[in-house]
Amino acid sequence: MTHDARPLNVQEIDVFTDTREVLAHANKGAKQRGFQDWLICDVDAHHVETVSWHELVEYIEDPVIRHQAVMYQKEKIGGAPYGLNGDSGLKYQDVGGRIPHQAGVREPVDDTSVHRDVTLTRRAMQSLGVDYMVLFPTPMLTLGLHPQPEMEVHLSRAYNRWLVDKVLKADNRIKTLAYLPFNTPKEAEAMIEEFADEPGVIGFCVPSVRHKALHHNDYMRCYARLQELGKPIAFHAAYHWQDPSLATVNRFLGMHALGFAWCNMVHMTNWILNGIPERFPGLRSIWVESGLAWIPFLMQRLDDQYLMRPSEAPQLKKLPSEYMRENCWYTTQPMETTNMKALQVTLEMINAETQLLFASDWPHFDFDLPQEIYDLPFLSEQAKRNILGLNAAKLFGLDPTPVKTL
Repeated sequence: MTHDARPLNVQEIDVFTDTREVLAHANKGAKQRGFQDWLICDVDAHHVETVSWHELVEYIEDPVIRHQAVMYQKEKIGGAPYGLNGDSGLKYQDVGGRIPHQAGVREPVDDTSVHRDVTLTRRAMQSLGVDYMVLFPTPMLTLGLHPQPEMEVHLSRAYNRWLVDKVLKADNRIKTLAYLPFNTPKEAEAMIEEFADEPGVIGFCVPSVRHKALHHNDYMRCYARLQELGKPIAFHAAYHWQDPSLATVNRFLGMHALGFAWCNMVHMTNWILNGIPERFPGLRSIWVESGLAWIPFLMQRLDDQYLMRPSEAPQLKKLPSEYMRENCWYTTQPMETTNMKALQVTLEMINAETQLLFASDWPHFDFDLPQEIYDLPFLSEQAKRNILGLNAAKLFGLDPTPVKTL
């Protein structure tokens, strides 16, 4: 074989490859499993909002910041989008270009009747066999560490408004959990009031990469209002290598493995031990993109310590693990499958049949297919149907009738 030769059966893709081509095998698998008759809700998928940053900054309300952002986007050559704070030079998720679709979705879109992101999302939904897809931003997930708290407010409001106007209004199968600028509690309260009734907004999201304590009294009004509205709150994990707690890890692999779990482990610990589920029993919390393996560890660890020091968590009326099992929901991705016995125990411990929600995390390099749940040998068919869609339909008040075409 010469240096330039390629195996004939290897599919070559790049950032311009059509989503339907990238996911052709996934679509074939969905058809083979009869997903046409299954409700499937993808509770965590992503789009690259910075591709449309020139549009988004037009929604910034502050006229001075908006002018700066618009001029920057018109004149900049390279560099990060205006206002973001990510460590773009340390993002190795595309493995040196070997997983090019991770780096950005640049495929051609000829349809101008709807926003480009609507078309791309529809392509992913059809290919995966999904009825509803919940979109999250991507680079914005580290805004919680921005040195200017007001920038999180400006950009999150602009993003929410842009997403509603350009994407969600175009297709009622596309949903979101609207971004809350949680470093500024009063602005988070205002965001809830502004977007609670907007089309496609089925709840609210707090990006978990931040150093604010979620149990602080400043947030109680937010929780009370969300409980009153019946809207869940999601804590979406991410990573930030410059976080001091991860700065000693010298491999992206290790930082990525720990970072996505660590931020939600810390927040969950505070959430439970400070009695938030007792104070707001009707508030549904969702823990997104941390995988599942961390949950049994934290359940056992908190139970063990609580039984020796219950006076330090006086609001609790039952074990920490019971709150984690009964009052919290989890998304599947990335579901750790290297030890199937451990996975089975994990799903039993979190009461997956009612508390687990399918998530693909498309288009990221570690995305999962609905088949990951369907093919698990130890789940009943009803449990699979619940996890793949019915749990989400109940949680978000969605129509449980499948509407997809394969």
